[in-house]
Amino acid sequence: MDATDTPTLGALLRRSDLHLKLETGAPDALERPVRWVHSSDLADPTPFLSDGQVLLTTGTQFQGPDATSAADYVQRLTARGVAGLGFGTEVVRDGIPPELAAACREAGLPLFEVPYRTPFLAVARANAEAIAAEAFARRTWALSAQRAIALAALRPDGLGATLAELARQLGTWVGLYDAAGELTREHPPGDLDAESARAVSDEVAAVLRRGARAASALRIAGRPFTLQTLGRGGHLRGVIAIAAGELDQEGRGVVTAVIAMAGLAFEQHQGLSRARGALRAGLVQSLLTDDPALARRIARDAWGPLPSAPIVVALTDAVVARSDGLAELLELRAEERHGGLFFGRSDDGVVVVLPANERHALDEAAERFGARIGVSDPTGYDRFAAALGQARVARDRGVEPVTTFDAVAASGVLSALGPDAPSLAAAELAPLTAHDAVEGSRLVETLRAWLDHDCSHEATAQALGVHRHTVRTRLALAERLLGRDLGSFATRAELWAALRVQRA
Repeated sequence: MDATDTPTLGALLRRSDLHLKLETGAPDALERPVRWVHSSDLADPTPFLSDGQVLLTTGTQFQGPDATSAADYVQRLTARGVAGLGFGTEVVRDGIPPELAAACREAGLPLFEVPYRTPFLAVARANAEAIAAEAFARRTWALSAQRAIALAALRPDGLGATLAELARQLGTWVGLYDAAGELTREHPPGDLDAESARAVSDEVAAVLRRGARAASALRIAGRPFTLQTLGRGGHLRGVIAIAAGELDQEGRGVVTAVIAMAGLAFEQHQGLSRARGALRAGLVQSLLTDDPALARRIARDAWGPLPSAPIVVALTDAVVARSDGLAELLELRAEERHGGLFFGRSDDGVVVVLPANERHALDEAAERFGARIGVSDPTGYDRFAAALGQARVARDRGVEPVTTFDAVAASGVLSALGPDAPSLAAAELAPLTAHDAVEGSRLVETLRAWLDHDCSHEATAQALGVHRHTVRTRLALAERLLGRDLGSFATRAELWAALRVQRA
């Protein structure tokens, strides 16, 4: 609908049949929507008025001994949010009182003359007709827009055509983000500047991380945006972003129709994705046989070749593996790197296969979804199962978002002992620590030094600053307390491990 047809004070003044004449009022104030036209000669009609109304009066309140002050009267009207004041002339007096015109001019309240030949009822009816005409036009537009969107949904790229039609009907930019937060479609293309596009993308990522169904609004560089999630809570399929602020009822209805269609399209896509995911999981199981022949043939026909060896095998944590966004991101990156990335779900995470020199591609998944990812050493497909085992160890023991197996392996075998190791070590050494505590002996220290010096009595004595016979005596006592033969390699190895765990 054209802006001149909307029910504003300016539209009323432009009605030639009403013969209204503007006395004072800024152009911007004249384009304020008028919700209703009311008439009253009360000194204080504000209890019966609401924001956005126009008041008509004949001015009897400004006459007589109890005449109302024009300045106070106008102040009350502006405080109530009145959009304009119409003064009916030649009823009580000729012309508009100068003091009223001055007060309206000072307060910025539009003031206009209603001539004697124009009934107040005619002005009120004209505004009511404009409101009804606007409502009818909006309903007609909404029906037409929904019809056009429904027809667009029947095109080959129904989702893209639907979004393009929504952008055309609203006359603004519309973007579709997938579950990974990637902008997959926008209309019109390139309408957003780089800063706005980045800000919208960041807000979309935040909405997807929260995982709850929601509609949100924001302003970027003075431009309003509305975001609407797609899918159900905990399983969001994406976000529709619209470069518009709060929409009216009809506009919301049109957007709701598009969201319903987009949600249906995503659900249909999700069914296909589940089938593809099952096939990918099957290929992971095939690769675990360390014979890639079958997986290579199926992958080549379905997606393209597997990454070329040497490869690294990565494994995500199980929680993030359930994220639809992670699958969307990996699917997108796999398409971009034709033959450069393969992934599939396993029992305890998502397995990702990459060329050995492209491990940096995992950083994006870790940063965007808060994933913990372990990465194997470079290997071939004939050692795939072992590589997955390395990735699992790196994931479970790593402290960084992305941890490589070589970084974990450098800490040694003992660092992989479970949480019970300190308790077991303390129990193993308890007879010696108890004796040291009561007698003030140095049995634990002597045993540790002896084992660290390859069980040499001479080297141990020098390290402790005692005679070698003292070392022999202490070790003999330790042997009796432990009830263990220190000449046995197994005993020495177990005690050495206990001492290392205790020191850690």
